[in-house]
Amino acid sequence: MSRRQAREIALQALYQLEINCAESAEQEEMYENLALDTAFQEAEGKVSQATREFARSLVEGTRAHAGEIDAYIEDASRAWKITRMAAVDRNIARIAVYEMKFAEPVLTPNIAINEAVELAKKYGSDESARFINGILDAMAK
Repeated sequence: MSRRQAREIALQALYQLEINCAESAEQEEMYENLALDTAFQEAEGKVSQATREFARSLVEGTRAHAGEIDAYIEDASRAWKITRMAAVDRNIARIAVYEMKFAEPVLTPNIAINEAVELAKKYGSDESARFINGILDAMAK
């Protein structure tokens, strides 16, 4: 299983879900499945069943704890409201906070931060990696 690949898939799915707002619980579940299926299809290389399951757990867990996760991020970023952050940065931070605070087993902060920074380098802007590192480091302290 590639955990990094699973995080990339989860990021893509969460980004899609943020853009396509559902109007009902049924639609929400349908959109989540569609976003994950699309991300699996667009993934580089073969996606193992274990990677699929981990990506799905990241998406479901991040969404289940969204309010708490956003509060952690806003508290750590102080000056930045979650809605002002770039969507990619916001979702990278959400995945990392989920892994540090809610996932089973909880991921140690240095690993979660490193993984988030790598995602930010690949998918974010030139400043994303530094921004994500700063927020997550402040939260970890």
